[in-house]
Amino acid sequence: MIMINGVIKDYIDVADRGFQYGDGLFETIEVRDGRPVFVDFHLERLKSGCQRLHIPFPNVEILSYELGELCRSKISANAVLKIIVTRGSGGRGYRQPDDIKPTRVLSLHPHPDYPQTYQQQGIVARFCTTRLGLNPTLAGIKHLNRLEQVLARAEWHDPAIQEGLMLDGHGYVIEGTMSNLFYVKNNNVYTASLNNSGVAGIMRNIIITLAAAQDIPVIEHQFTQQELLSADEIFVCNSIIGIWPVKQIAMLNFAAGLITKNLQTQLNKLIDREVGHEQ
Repeated sequence: MIMINGVIKDYIDVADRGFQYGDGLFETIEVRDGRPVFVDFHLERLKSGCQRLHIPFPNVEILSYELGELCRSKISANAVLKIIVTRGSGGRGYRQPDDIKPTRVLSLHPHPDYPQTYQQQGIVARFCTTRLGLNPTLAGIKHLNRLEQVLARAEWHDPAIQEGLMLDGHGYVIEGTMSNLFYVKNNNVYTASLNNSGVAGIMRNIIITLAAAQDIPVIEHQFTQQELLSADEIFVCNSIIGIWPVKQIAMLNFAAGLITKNLQTQLNKLIDREVGHEQ
């Protein structure tokens, strides 16, 4: 089901700047038992991204009502909700229209059927050759320009590999094609600094908060492939998969260690509270 500016339909103006230039942002939200998970965090990030791109943020009450209508559509109790906000139509070339009327697109999709073993035993990852560009102006936000990820994901077709890890132009490891990346070394948790590239995912921020609550130090820094491969534990995360341990990269094996499992447990408890399952 797709809702565009509050109307159920499946087509958009070809002059829309999201289509023409990727001039917009998006959020991908898990729906569990008919409830959007961490929706307030997603809407806050969407608002922040709109502010950085100078796109008027849609009325949050309208957005909340529309996503509630989609989640109540009974297509599936467990699903994926995607929100896209573009600068709307108009403007000659790259010049923005004087009167910006954003387009909002909400769509509901089946939840991917990932094996439980990905969470329990871990996944296999590889390094991608496609590099992330360096752009402090756009770093961190989830804008619509995702060609780097598209090209990186096209590098492999082996179903035994679940994720590709991407480096920036300086050779530092930043993130996965669809995930943020963490590693554990000597009981410290490390993740990439996102000052020049990458997406500051909702789940990344939640994991940093959960780690702090467990008195686990989290260090954001620049690190190389060699530093990553010397880790004690590695895991990736996003809003749909939660936390997946990484069990193999470049023929090296890693264990789903105690810190990764602890963070998985804390995250599951937090999600249960979100959807009202906590006893």
